[in-house]
Amino acid sequence: MMVSMETYLRRGRRSLQRLMLDPRVRSGGMILAYLAGGFLLSAAGLLEYPQPLAMGLICAASGWRAALLCLGAMAGYPTFWGSAGNQGIVWAASGGLLAVMLGRREEVKAQQPLMVPAIAAALTAVTGLSFQVFLEDGTPVVIFFLRILLALLSSLLFTQAYGCRDAVTDWLIGGVGVLALARVCPLPWLGLGYVAAGVMTVSGAFPAAALAGLGLDLARVTAVPMTAVLSMAWFIRLAPLEHKWQYYAAPGAACLAVMGLCRVWDPATLPGLFLGGALGALLPPRPELAPRRGETGLAQVRLELGAEVLGTTQRLLMEMEPPPIDRQALLDKARDRACSGCSARKVCAERNALTAELLEHPLDARCRKPGRLVPELRRAQDQLRSLKAQRVRQGECRAALVQQYRFLGDFLRSLADRLPRRGERPQVCFRVEVSARSRGKERANGDQCLAFAGPGCGYFVLLCDGMGTGLGAAQDGHTAAALLRQMLTAGFPPEHALESLNSLLALRGGAGAVTVDLAQLQLDTGLARIYKWGAAPSWVLRRSGAEKIGTAAPPPGISVAELREKVEKLSLRRGEVLILLSDGVDGEDALRLSDLTPDAPPGELAAKILERGCGNGEDDATAAVIRLRPTGLAPS
Repeated sequence: MMVSMETYLRRGRRSLQRLMLDPRVRSGGMILAYLAGGFLLSAAGLLEYPQPLAMGLICAASGWRAALLCLGAMAGYPTFWGSAGNQGIVWAASGGLLAVMLGRREEVKAQQPLMVPAIAAALTAVTGLSFQVFLEDGTPVVIFFLRILLALLSSLLFTQAYGCRDAVTDWLIGGVGVLALARVCPLPWLGLGYVAAGVMTVSGAFPAAALAGLGLDLARVTAVPMTAVLSMAWFIRLAPLEHKWQYYAAPGAACLAVMGLCRVWDPATLPGLFLGGALGALLPPRPELAPRRGETGLAQVRLELGAEVLGTTQRLLMEMEPPPIDRQALLDKARDRACSGCSARKVCAERNALTAELLEHPLDARCRKPGRLVPELRRAQDQLRSLKAQRVRQGECRAALVQQYRFLGDFLRSLADRLPRRGERPQVCFRVEVSARSRGKERANGDQCLAFAGPGCGYFVLLCDGMGTGLGAAQDGHTAAALLRQMLTAGFPPEHALESLNSLLALRGGAGAVTVDLAQLQLDTGLARIYKWGAAPSWVLRRSGAEKIGTAAPPPGISVAELREKVEKLSLRRGEVLILLSDGVDGEDALRLSDLTPDAPPGELAAKILERGCGNGEDDATAAVIRLRPTGLAPS
């Protein structure tokens, strides 16, 4: 019977794991989570008045997430506050419109991080004034200014949480969550705010427990001093108790003790606190705040100062203007050479009438002896053309240098942000299966295929195709692949690494020397990004057939600033197979007109694709097959 029960539990756990790994279940859960987040956060209130905390969360999100949060908040304000929540509907709608209109939030955060919070505060102020003037709203002045301040601070807090989470941010968000849940009571004797406070007390640090109690006190849902209750409950965890369940009953026990001392009785607080303590026992312990002093803090400060120095240098280089070309000097020099041996130079009226426009059209010059002047003007015209080309070359070099300063500054800032979280280990949910097959026209193969792990849960598969065949193509492909691997392994974003390679090729005159096909895989989500710069189209092989990914584009090295790589996004969570091909493989014949299935081993797929699509073998050919497998499934 025991073996049967263990087998049943193991099968149930495997079924639950499969359900959690199902993309449809995950997508549905994400939609419900964002709707519920906006709905529940709209219940937050201070001094019995609704507050725009949901607007801060909406402004910190973007795209469909902001839209879902907006819908949830617009439904929540009238549910929890009735007619008093009409302003909340306007807050949510304006916050959603702001989040959608901003577009690329990465640029906004990097260049003007205070712009979104400031606009959120301004929208809150305009909404409050409009309701007071046109609808005769009686909100006190203190509440009016408190709402403006909370719109600003909540937007800053949630934006920080989206970009770079740390222990302090988690504590503050937990306190805000308790404040919002304090008014949510699915049963008369069960408040979700007490449940959340109990969970934070038994599974978090002392600041988390204190902020949870402060959230309950600010919500004014009970006369019991909950900050003192939860602080006492956290200290009870430090006592050497005999049974483990006694630690998880600490919030309820502390509440009973404080009610007895203060002679304030509120039995409705106890079920939620006991239930929260029991649920907290199921959660893993949260890490304490990483120390910011000593070597870690000093290294972080130095990295940030280095990023500021690079940013200042970048701005100075951008503000520097090259000296103008002296066209008049070129004209004077040409005129002196042409007129030095002319017998009529002293009485010539056309000599002083020559203008710099003649450098563009030498034949328009009026002269008694054009056979001497026109050749000199053409020589000056060639010098002007050479100076312009040199000026363009200098501009490209300066643009590449400015670009590298910006990349290095962003890289140092990202390192500084990750230092306090250096002990965190991301959860890997997928493993990578990669196999590549290659066939070269000559002994030296110009195709270079590399697969390597990146920072965190990132994994990269890189295919560099040196144009042409032979030793020269092999050297170009190997150099580009090695450089990109070094930058990606060090933590450079793929966009920065590819643009750095483009600048290097442009400055060296290596336009079209190599094409790049880069696949960035996220082993925690199963998502992939395909970066293409001049590479052949890739393919996604599903059970329903093959689909082409990407289109033809110019290779890197043509220009420093005008061209960019092409990016494609896709999911590999359902067993899809991603196939990267070099120019020597015809994907149409190998995939679209074949019976290949994604269930075959990657090595076998790569070999068949190369065999069917290699053609006449006039170019080097490489096929790389990539597939993700879930790691959370227990073996059968």
